[in-house]
Order: sequence, then structure tokens, then C-alpha cells
Amino acid sequence: MGKFITEVFIFVVILFLAACTSSVNNDSISMDSIKESRTPIQPLSSLTKTSSPSKTPPTRPSSTNTLAPTEPPTTTLLFTGIIVPARCVQAAVEKRGNADYFYENVRELLTEADITVGTLSASLSDSVRHEGCVNSWELVGGGINADAMQNAGFDLIAMATNHIKDCGWPDCGDLAFLDTLAHLERVDLPRVGAGYDLEDALKPVVIEVNGIRFGFVSLGEVFVKERIFAGPDSPGIALLDEENLREAIAAVKEVSDVVIVLPHSGPEDFIEPSSTQRKWARVAVDAGADLVVMNHAHVVQPYQEIDGVLVFYGLGNFVFDQVWDREHQQSVLLRVVFDGATLVSFEFIPTIVDQGGTVHLAEDDEAAEIINRIEAASEALK
Repeated sequence: MGKFITEVFIFVVILFLAACTSSVNNDSISMDSIKESRTPIQPLSSLTKTSSPSKTPPTRPSSTNTLAPTEPPTTTLLFTGIIVPARCVQAAVEKRGNADYFYENVRELLTEADITVGTLSASLSDSVRHEGCVNSWELVGGGINADAMQNAGFDLIAMATNHIKDCGWPDCGDLAFLDTLAHLERVDLPRVGAGYDLEDALKPVVIEVNGIRFGFVSLGEVFVKERIFAGPDSPGIALLDEENLREAIAAVKEVSDVVIVLPHSGPEDFIEPSSTQRKWARVAVDAGADLVVMNHAHVVQPYQEIDGVLVFYGLGNFVFDQVWDREHQQSVLLRVVFDGATLVSFEFIPTIVDQGGTVHLAEDDEAAEIINRIEAASEALK
């Protein structure tokens, strides 16, 4: 009788394990098919001031008697619009004695992301004159702004921008630019898209989270001030042209699981992306980008899916003093979620910046207006 019970128990266990194994195989096939299909991702536009979804994947019930499939890790990336801590913003910083106040209302959003990326379009230097709260093209902030970005939770700063060498009159050459590099290095904040020479400016930055390597490259195009571009033996930003873009993406693909391209392109003030912006988006996708996030227009711009890859053309002014037009005060934080190396969702979080640089979460009505403008422009690209 005892032998019979033992044989029945063994038979039941074999059937149980076979069923679990079948379930694991089915789940694996399903995940692979999802990755291959590149199904268009639907926007999850945020019109509320809620915190982000938990970055911890849900736990499946399991025991020593089951074989549960392993879920890919969930990683959250956050991208901001343009940061220009100069002119009236820098004047406010000097009055207060710090720049941390910029980010107080959004600090939780910046710090809770696994990787937070900002776009800096001003020099950071205390070696040259700060213009004060006046109308000027010379955009210089103090070195204390690097400390504020580090304190706020930024993990990477894109520097391939058109005002990164501006430093007052008379022209100070590369002094303020080199100071900017030094200040970011001082606070241990990585930068991409600019460097001591062209090779350094084109060098990718790879940040590994949850075992996934996220690789970033950034390049910029500027229609004036050719001196801004890095050369073989001179500092500056990485020039955005097709050869450099393809080479930069090819290099980062070798060391990354996810390739993220941060171009600085397009004319100012237009919500519609220019033909040049759309060209760079196409080149980036063809070259192997998994996500493209542009900036420069100083207003929010639409997004578009190209061959299964999401392209965001502009996130607006995150920190700047352009209060003469409400649309220039508006911006969105772009929050992107990856399961493993697969982008699964994104969300816009609308913000408003005042003349002193303080970033505010947009009130519901204005947040809805910002989101609706982006969605309407995006629909027009289809």
C-alpha cells in the first residue's frame, strides 16, 4: 500500500512539473514575439501631479515547487527640456546664493528616475562676466549651477548645444566652455556631446541599470558661430552631420543594449519640426537608435514613431528666463519606461518656469493645454 502511494505521488509531481515547464515556454515565446513585432507604443500622457509608477516589477507568487519565468527589470528614464541658468536666472541665483531652488518642486521626479538627463545650453563659469537680468545673447551661469544639477539628481548632461561657448564681451574664446567641463567634472556629473576635442565630444556615455546598458550620444548643429564645434585638437561640441551621427551610433551600439540619441537641432519657436530635424531623426533610426530625444526649439514639439522607434522633437524650456511668451515658459518632462531593453511606455509631465528659474508643475488646465498641443502636432505628422 505504501509503495502504491509513493508511485502515485511521483506521477503527480511529474505532471505538475511538465505543466509548469509548458507555461514557461509559452511565456518566453510570447515575450519574443512582442519584441519582434515592434508594436506602436501608445502615449500615456500625464495631466496630473501624481508621482511616477513604481519602478519595481510586480512580484509573481512562487514557491519551491513552481518554475516561474523571470520578468525583465523595469528601468525609468527622465529627460528635461533646455536648461539655461543665465541672465535673469543667474541674477536670481546670485541674489539667493544658491541654485537648488530651481528644482524643489520637481526634485522627487528627478531623483526617483533611474537615469535623469538634462540639456544644458549655457556656459558655467565664474571666470567671466555675468550679464545680469538684461536682454543678451551671452548666456553664462555660475559654477554653482553644476552643484544644483548634481544635487537635483541629474545623471547625465547633454552639452551639444549652441550657447555652450557664449561668455560675454570681449569674446573669451574657450575659457567659459572649459570652465563648464571642469565644473561638471568637479561634481562628478557625466556629460555627453562636448569635450576637449572631437574624439572626446563624440564619445558615448554608457550607464548600466538593472543589468541593462543604456548608451547615449549627442551631437548639435548651429547655423552661426562655427567656433563652437570641436576639432581634432580643439574643444567644442560634436558637429551633427550624417557621418558623425552614423559613426557615433555605430560606436555606442558596440557597448550598449539600448542606444539613445540626443540631437540638438531645428529652428527656434516653431512647434512643427523642420525638415532638417526629421532628416536627423530618420538617419538616427536607420543607423540603429532605439530612442531619439531632440531639443532646441524653446517650445514643446511633437513626437513621432519611425519604424517602431519613438522620436521626440523638443521638450521646451525647462529652466530659462523667456517669460515674454507663455509658450516659452512651458515644458514637459519626458518619462520613459523600459522592461529590460524594450521601451514599453512614456509619459509627459508638463511644467512651467518663472523668470528666476523656478520650475513648477503645471496646473491641470494648463497641463491639458500643453498636452493637447503636443498631441495635435503629433497627429499631423502621421
